[in-house]
Amino acid sequence: MMDNRVIILAAGEGRRMRSKTPKVMCEVLGEPMIDWVLDSAAAAGIPEEHVGIVTGSGADIVKAHIAKRSEAYRIFTQDERKGPAHAVMQAEKMLEGGGNVLVLCGDRPFADGAAISAALKEHESSGNSVTVVTADLPDPADRARVIRAEDGSVSAVIESADCTLPQLGITEVASGIFWFRADALAEALPKITADNKQGEYRLSDAVAAICSAGGKAGAYISRDTNIVLGADTRAELLSLNIIAKMRVIAKHLDNGVEFVSTDGVIIGRDVTIGADTRILPGTILRGKTTIGEGCVLGPNTLIENCRIGNGVILNSVQAYDSRVCDHVKAGPFVQLRPGTVLHDGVKIGDFVEVKNSEIGVNTAIAHLTYVGDSDVGKGVNFGCGCVTANYDGINKYRTKIGDYAFIGCNTNLIAPVEIGENATTAAGSTITKSVPPDSLAVERAQTKIIDHWEKNSLRIKKA
Repeated sequence: MMDNRVIILAAGEGRRMRSKTPKVMCEVLGEPMIDWVLDSAAAAGIPEEHVGIVTGSGADIVKAHIAKRSEAYRIFTQDERKGPAHAVMQAEKMLEGGGNVLVLCGDRPFADGAAISAALKEHESSGNSVTVVTADLPDPADRARVIRAEDGSVSAVIESADCTLPQLGITEVASGIFWFRADALAEALPKITADNKQGEYRLSDAVAAICSAGGKAGAYISRDTNIVLGADTRAELLSLNIIAKMRVIAKHLDNGVEFVSTDGVIIGRDVTIGADTRILPGTILRGKTTIGEGCVLGPNTLIENCRIGNGVILNSVQAYDSRVCDHVKAGPFVQLRPGTVLHDGVKIGDFVEVKNSEIGVNTAIAHLTYVGDSDVGKGVNFGCGCVTANYDGINKYRTKIGDYAFIGCNTNLIAPVEIGENATTAAGSTITKSVPPDSLAVERAQTKIIDHWEKNSLRIKKA
C-alpha cells in the first residue's frame, strides 16, 4: 500500500450553499466533510504523507484545518475552478513514482475505507489502468452514467448532460471515486479538453482517454449506494446528516442502547455507548465521548469529549472535556466545563456550573452554585447560592474543601482558601481566611438596625 497515493478534490466554494464557508468544511454530524474523507483514506491504509489535497484559491480555513490535523498532508491550490481534471492537474506531483493513485471528492463523506480497499483489490487483480467505483441507482437523476463494452469492461463515463436518451436509461452511475494507475492518468490528463456543455476539464473523460490509448477500464460496484452522495446545496447537506445520523443510531440500537425517540438526537461517529443506556430527545453526543451502561441522558443534553461512567443520570446538562464517574446525578440546567471530575455518587442540582474542579465521592451541590478551580472532598454539602470566587481580575486561584464539610447557603469562598474536614460555614458568609477542621466559620458584616425607617426617605419628594 506504500506505493499508493490519494488526491482529494477540496476546492469547492459552496456558492450553492449560500455560505462563506468552503463546501468541504460544511459539517455532517458535527464534523467537516473533509474529515470524513481523510478518515476514509486512512482507513484504507494510505499514510498521511501520501495524501494530496487540492484546495481553492483563498481557502485559508481549509488549509488551516488540514494543517491542524497533520503537517504531513501535501497541499495544492487550484487558482481557477476549471473542473475536477484541472484540479488533479494541480497535483501532478502526486503521480510521480508509479503505483496507483486514488481520487476522492472532499464533499462525499460516505466513501468508506472498506469500499476503497475492495476497489483497489479489484483494480489490481484485473490489471486495470482505471477502476471506477460505481453504484446501481433506480433513479440516477443527473449523475454520470457508466458505459459498458460488450465484454463487460468500462468504455466511458458520460455526464448526464451529454448522454443520449438510451444512455440516460442506464442505472449504473459513477461515484466520483477512481483508482488510476499513476502513469496512465499522467498520460490521459493532457488529452482532456473542456469541449463540453459545462466548459470544464472533467475527470470522467480520463476513462475514455485511457481506453483509447489501449488501457483497460473496469468498475467496482458498491453495495452501499450512499457512496455516490455529496452535497452542493443545504438540502443535500441535510440529507447527508439524516442518513449519517440514522446509521449511527442503528449501530447503537444493535449494541443495546435505547432510544425513546430520535427527535433532536445527534451522535458523532466516535461516540461509544454501553448497553441499557437510554437516550432521550434533544441529546447531542460529540467528539471522543464514552458513555457507560445503564445511563439516562437527556432530554436536551449536550456532551462533548467526556467520559461518563455507569448508571449516570444527566438531565439538561452541557458537559465538555470532563469525567463523570458512576451513579452521578446532575441537572436540570447544569454546565460542566473542561477539567471537571465528578466522582461516584455526586449529586448536582439545578442551575449549577462546575469548572476545572474535582468533586469527591457523594458530595452534593444542590442548586444555584458555581464551583470553579476547586478540589472538593467526599461527602461535602453545598447549600443554595454558593460561589468559589476564583478570579481576582488578574490571576486565578484554587479553593480546597475537606471531606464532610458543610458550606452554608450563599457562602462566598474567596480563593485561595481552604476549608478543613468537617468544617462548616455559616449561611451568608464571605470566607477570606482558611477554616480549620471541625470548626464553624461566620464571616458577616455586623448587623446595623435603623429604627423608624421610612421606605421613601431617600427619594426626592415632589414639591
